[in-house]
Amino acid sequence: MPRHYLLYGSERYALAILRPLQAAIRARGDEAAWFFDGPGAEDLTADETLLTVAQVRAWNPCAVITSSNAVPHFFPGVKVETFHGFDAGKPRHIYIRGFFDLYCTTGPRDTAAFSELAQKTGHFSVVETGFPKIDPFMSQLKDQPDPVREPPVILYHSTFSPSWSAAGILYDEIKRLSQTGEWRWIVTFHPKMDPEIAAKYRALEGPYLRFADDDNILDLFPQVDMMCSDTSSALNEFLLTYKPVVTFKNRRPGPQLIDIDDPAQFEGAIRTALSRPPELMAAVRQFADQLHPYRDGQSSERILQAIDDFIAKGGRNRKPKPRNWWRKIKLRKRIGYWGPARV
Repeated sequence: MPRHYLLYGSERYALAILRPLQAAIRARGDEAAWFFDGPGAEDLTADETLLTVAQVRAWNPCAVITSSNAVPHFFPGVKVETFHGFDAGKPRHIYIRGFFDLYCTTGPRDTAAFSELAQKTGHFSVVETGFPKIDPFMSQLKDQPDPVREPPVILYHSTFSPSWSAAGILYDEIKRLSQTGEWRWIVTFHPKMDPEIAAKYRALEGPYLRFADDDNILDLFPQVDMMCSDTSSALNEFLLTYKPVVTFKNRRPGPQLIDIDDPAQFEGAIRTALSRPPELMAAVRQFADQLHPYRDGQSSERILQAIDDFIAKGGRNRKPKPRNWWRKIKLRKRIGYWGPARV
């Protein structure tokens, strides 16, 4: 009989992250279905199955896979976290909330951090698999970026956190630079961005600037020559293209970034990035290869294999997950389910 896998989302970006897993599940001859308790369900296609809580429990999936920080404990199956982006400088222990049996990490840095936490807590396992969202993207990447276009195209993306976002600070500079015609701009934001900030940028649309609502930011990467950001996990995804990034007050700057702390430095930093100095490009490549060493587009298959191996070993960790009552009550309230936890 085919195995059942539930793909769980609480934001629309779950679709881009988990659809490569859906494809890998189907390629095995197994079945995937979806459950959403937030935006995203309305964007499922005709061949994608959306289940209710009762249907999930009756369907009895062998695993529930999510990019969210929590998962319904009352769903059957191994609870698996794939993350919703790369480490952007935020403390990764925020994901240890007592909901998951298995964490599938994206690369060596996260694997080391989570393996240390797994040793201390004993209630979850860690397997390095790579990030499923970028499977289609990685399988098409070249070993060298294309030459800079004429005119160059710049992607601007900012995180939503008010304390980390540079969107308000850089607005005047982006407005000015987008009106000269020297460069083309594509602007896109995290779905939780302050609506007022997003509206200001949307109002800049014109012959040289486009505001993009794409759910999958990866679709924009081949269209641009560089990225400008702040402390967003998306900039790490962009570095996998081996193209340069300019950041404003990044929380974890390094030689792979051109990091500035004054809007007056913005234009000069962009010009430097577009010139692609060799030392910068070498640092970008070195960082990208450490962040996500898998360029084969097979991370989804590795996640499924990790689930198989975990189930084959008994599907349990050496210690039970914490009771986590308060978070479980909040999740039940959000979903509207007050029935038994066990099937």
